[in-house]
Amino acid sequence: MQSIVYLVSTLFNLYLMVCLLRIWLQWARADFYNPFSQFIVKATHPILSPMRRVIPSIGKLDLASLVLAYLVALAKWLVLGAITGAAFDPLSFYLAAITVVKEAGFLLFWILIIRAIMSWVSQGQNPIEFVFHQLTEPFLAPIRRVIPVMGGLDLSLMVVLIGMNFINLALGDLLPLWRAI
Repeated sequence: MQSIVYLVSTLFNLYLMVCLLRIWLQWARADFYNPFSQFIVKATHPILSPMRRVIPSIGKLDLASLVLAYLVALAKWLVLGAITGAAFDPLSFYLAAITVVKEAGFLLFWILIIRAIMSWVSQGQNPIEFVFHQLTEPFLAPIRRVIPVMGGLDLSLMVVLIGMNFINLALGDLLPLWRAI
């Protein structure tokens, strides 16, 4: 049973990441014609196209994609509950919201780490590196204005990661279910 729960959870989390990337790409106004962006768009378009007719965007926030991300997280908890034989729990609606926020932080963390590693080995010609730069620069640029690059070292990434870890621990203290997810 544990293997099925792991597989289902992983598949839902992967698609949730794709949905969150769709929101993030539009928010950051990343290059739409980049191969990475095209993959994200093609993976979400069949579901988002009808949803967009009903749910409008609010400024730079793609509300239809956010609703899709929430529905994917909710479906994850409902399917996992069905697999384990648990009765329907209204707490699933709360867990879905926490899952979306936590997965967004997890996604940001890994994209920052991958961008840092790619900067060491890549020559800047990789299209994925270009999109990751567009996605993470809104988080790093304000910190660079306060803490400039010193001796060739960009400390903004470290500041963001420490801040994210602090927020994660603080939310774990405030919300009892935060650590359980």
